[in-house]
Amino acid sequence: MTVRLMAALTLGAGLSLSSASAQAQEPGEVDRVVVRFSAPETGNVRAPRFIFERSLAFEARLEALADPDHSASDERPYRERHVRAALERHVAETLLSALRIDPEPTAKDLSRQTEAARRILYQRSGSRMAVERAAQAEGMADRELLRLLRRRARASLYLDRMVAPMLAPSRAELLVLHKTADTPFRSLSFEKAEAPLARWYVARRLNEALSNFFLNARSRLEITIIPP
Repeated sequence: MTVRLMAALTLGAGLSLSSASAQAQEPGEVDRVVVRFSAPETGNVRAPRFIFERSLAFEARLEALADPDHSASDERPYRERHVRAALERHVAETLLSALRIDPEPTAKDLSRQTEAARRILYQRSGSRMAVERAAQAEGMADRELLRLLRRRARASLYLDRMVAPMLAPSRAELLVLHKTADTPFRSLSFEKAEAPLARWYVARRLNEALSNFFLNARSRLEITIIPP
């Protein structure tokens, strides 16, 4: 996993990443940091954030599962573009989840959006089983998946409340989308398509917002690859 992941990160030169020498792993260590990043939103270099190898590999698998042009295999479950997409998404979600939301979401809000994020992830990845297989392949525990979903939930709540509403499209909006857009659910009746169409539409809007946020944040980001 290390060679494939590091090769993909190295090829992501478009991210303007710097590199640093890695410290030796401690005996018995099962995971290690592959990326360090900092930004004003997280306290700059005084409070860097880290991405671990298993987490980035898992998130790259998720990006590959959502890519209709990729046929995953055990030998090559993801490609360089999926690692770059996973890295950008992880960084953007981390920065957004650190920002203040006004009004602050309640525990119920966060719980509800975490479950919504889980349903979107299952649909975007093809199935719950596909996500579970990816987690198993990278040794991700349930609590680690929950941490990812909570990060996505808070980031999406920030985008919805502080940037533009995007988490609750109206039925009329979905009906127009179903009639006029080329979606994966065009062949279904609107009654059968409404729920998955809403998740698909929300996921698409969130992905666009996350990409835009990352592009705007690049100038104030410091991202360091930590090689083995």
